[in-house]
Amino acid sequence: MLALGLVLNAVGIGLFCWLIFALAVYAFPFFVGVNVGIAAFYGGAGVAGALLAGIASAALTLAAGQFAFVTIRPLILRVAVAAAFAVPAGIAGYHVMFAFSQVGVPSLLWREILAWIGAVAIGFTAWTRISLFAQRRPELGRAARHLSQSLLTTATRER
Repeated sequence: MLALGLVLNAVGIGLFCWLIFALAVYAFPFFVGVNVGIAAFYGGAGVAGALLAGIASAALTLAAGQFAFVTIRPLILRVAVAAAFAVPAGIAGYHVMFAFSQVGVPSLLWREILAWIGAVAIGFTAWTRISLFAQRRPELGRAARHLSQSLLTTATRER
């Protein structure tokens, strides 16, 4: 029974860590959704209205961030959009790793070091995931236009 408990604990911790890395990109929309939901609740929207406003604003934030990252051309603006998603994920990663390290690490210095490593890793993961949305379709450049023109010319000559 002890071995089964150890295996299940390891699986649970591994699943929780995977979940943190998978959901890192959603930290900023979650933050926006919670704040809008709280503001709506205190504004008199009620529980259902606040929940609906929070979910809608979180979804809109995620969609707007993805759209902005894909369509914006200047690099500095794309970095700003990616940082808006990566910084809250890094902060959340810091706090999660600090809480995990309190379980088995007695030294405060090592807890801080592990928390900062977790913050950087989870922030980098969020940065990478938001960058995956930038998979642009290949544009029709000069070489592609020349190739299509030569194929068209060859096809008309063969008739």
